[in-house]
Amino acid sequence: MNAAKMLAERYLKFGIFLAPFHPVEENPLLCLERDMQLLQHIDELGYDEAWVGEHHSGGFEIIANPELFIAQAIERTRYLRLGTGVVSLPYHNPFTIASRMTQLDYQARGRAMFGVGPGALVGDAFRMGIDPENQRRMLNEALDAILPLMRGEMVTMETDWFNLREARLQLPGFTRPHMEMAVASARSPVGALAAGKHGLGMLSIGGTSDDALTAHANNWGLAESTAVENGHNLDRKNWRIVTLMHVAETRDKALQNVKWGIERWARYFREIATFPIVPADIHDAAEYLTENKMAVIGSPQDAIEYLERLWDGSGGFGCLMQLAHNWADWEETKRSYELIARQVFPHFQNSNMLRHFSYDYSHENRPMFIGKAEKAVMSEIEKHKAKTEQAAE
Repeated sequence: MNAAKMLAERYLKFGIFLAPFHPVEENPLLCLERDMQLLQHIDELGYDEAWVGEHHSGGFEIIANPELFIAQAIERTRYLRLGTGVVSLPYHNPFTIASRMTQLDYQARGRAMFGVGPGALVGDAFRMGIDPENQRRMLNEALDAILPLMRGEMVTMETDWFNLREARLQLPGFTRPHMEMAVASARSPVGALAAGKHGLGMLSIGGTSDDALTAHANNWGLAESTAVENGHNLDRKNWRIVTLMHVAETRDKALQNVKWGIERWARYFREIATFPIVPADIHDAAEYLTENKMAVIGSPQDAIEYLERLWDGSGGFGCLMQLAHNWADWEETKRSYELIARQVFPHFQNSNMLRHFSYDYSHENRPMFIGKAEKAVMSEIEKHKAKTEQAAE
């Protein structure tokens, strides 16, 4: 295979999905600052993107307005693309959220992305008087209004929860025809159908066990077929898969690192979140997650092997997003992201292929190069000697 084909064959982007998760014992001011510093850290390491969540209850996931957080992060990063991960559309009037996101598109100069979903925490919906059975319908109704609004069209549309009368945004998108958008998709087909209907990207959440990976692949296939039916063509580069990772120099060190916070994280999902990830009768969350292929906690090589499984099982996707889980303390968390950037990125981006070729070629031809170099040096020595002898005569 030639070099150009190998470079084009696979290029996996890397990012994070920042809920975020923070123990209820910690200072919330410092928690939010640490989240901001994490974005700055991965920006410096060359990560491609970060998606910031919206949650209003539960005490653990403490960013209520991802647009506000992103607006500040834009000023404190240089390259990182930042998306809402996700805006829960049933909580917002479609006109106002389309207006706010378009404004963010300008403030971010095109670095912002718009991720949407029905809302993950049932407790949030309950507090707003929203029946969870209606959230997925509301997601689709909101998208039916938001997409034409963001294309600059006038929208008149009435549902049982919003009423738009000749609504039109004041600004066109900074990004044309509109900012990049993606729909969250877990096990149900709702997100995939919405992504396909509107020609949007997809954020696959809900785990990466063998069963979950099969569900994600099926949903992507459903999104593709639905897109064709609606006159769109989806690109796998706009498919993002969220997984769980913590990396250290060795597997033993990684397992030791996560003892700092993994059990608190597992308890939150059992006691507060909609779906428990680690069952109540499991007393070692790290062991359970790794044995069931739901996470990689190990060395960079372990991470490479784990991501190869995701790639093969999905058929290929565009961006691997690490769930920012705060299993380890701050220094070890930063080290994990650094090790992944240094040792895992290159494997999935072919970024060292030409370096290896250059090194190997230079090594194989070293005798010829050295011979020519020695000949050139001796030639100059002889020339100088001849000139010196001539001058002495």
